[in-house]
Amino acid sequence: MKNKKLLSYSNYLQLDKILSGQELMSAKRGAPAHDEMLFIIVHQVYELWFKQILHELDSVIGIFKQKSIIESDISFVVLRLNRIIEIQKVLIDQIRVLETMTAMDFLEFRDDLFPSSGFQSAQFRLMENKLGLLKSNRIPYGRKDYTSVIEKKEKPIVKNSERQESLFELLESWLERTPFLSFKGFNFWNQYSKAVREMLKKEKLVIQKNPNYSKEEADYHLNEHEKASLSFEAMIDQQKHNNLIVQKRKRLSHKATQAALLILLYRDEPILHSPFNLISRLIDMDELFTSWRQRHALMVRRMIGAKIGTGGSSGHKYLNETANKHKIFSDLADLSTFFIPRSALPILPKEIKQNLGYQFKS
Repeated sequence: MKNKKLLSYSNYLQLDKILSGQELMSAKRGAPAHDEMLFIIVHQVYELWFKQILHELDSVIGIFKQKSIIESDISFVVLRLNRIIEIQKVLIDQIRVLETMTAMDFLEFRDDLFPSSGFQSAQFRLMENKLGLLKSNRIPYGRKDYTSVIEKKEKPIVKNSERQESLFELLESWLERTPFLSFKGFNFWNQYSKAVREMLKKEKLVIQKNPNYSKEEADYHLNEHEKASLSFEAMIDQQKHNNLIVQKRKRLSHKATQAALLILLYRDEPILHSPFNLISRLIDMDELFTSWRQRHALMVRRMIGAKIGTGGSSGHKYLNETANKHKIFSDLADLSTFFIPRSALPILPKEIKQNLGYQFKS
């Protein structure tokens, strides 16, 4: 033990490797561009954060792959997702740092980057696959498979992730196992459907009897009310819901949707606090990835305008399209469409309330 080298800060963090990893391509042609250093470091930091996100995702997926998931497991999942969310906020803020570089400063070394591109980030593709982005939902990248531009040694890892159960699939399976949807004569979905139809009936009557509406205004509100009614019926009817899945307008199964809605509507019940936070965090993650893509797209437009990306994509146009389409948990976010007032919620039987709460006996 006497000869054991004492661990130092530099050795522990392997700073020699990290700090020697910034090689300016512009310097190789004899004209080093000052801002290329910033460009490299920002993107290296992105990849480090991607690695941490993958570390957290693997932990979450591992928990959901367990045969039995207890309440404390969901609490751990929420903690992991909260960490990912905070990292995502940092990722968005890093764009502000990159924007301290002007478009003309970027042009000093942009040509040196061809044909490399952020699209080649294997870790980002892994994140998308592990979360549950379907290959069929990806925006085409120059009519090529998205893995075609990834480094050869990384490609098998990314391709393999397509075949693994994603967080979306594991969440769907977990939601489908949710108890209390039908419990000793109480059927949540039937009770909820009845409450929704009663609420819609009252709302229609209010519109029809409102003396302040002109005929045009009344017709407009009645038309909007009819759209809402049709939307609710599609949610209530399993066959209509399944048709939407076939049409790729929905993805989450009808049973999982039922469970998620129950959790969101009865979030105040103690045992549903953690499941509610889980669903909320997944929606937050989806929104933050969308925000990051949108901010990235705006920055690219500011930097290169209508030029193609260094990797051959359509640049800003491609990035903007991914922000709109590469959403994974949008079915959960859309459930707010089907919320009803607390006062209109079906009253839960006493036995279910006891099972959803914490009972203490003195």
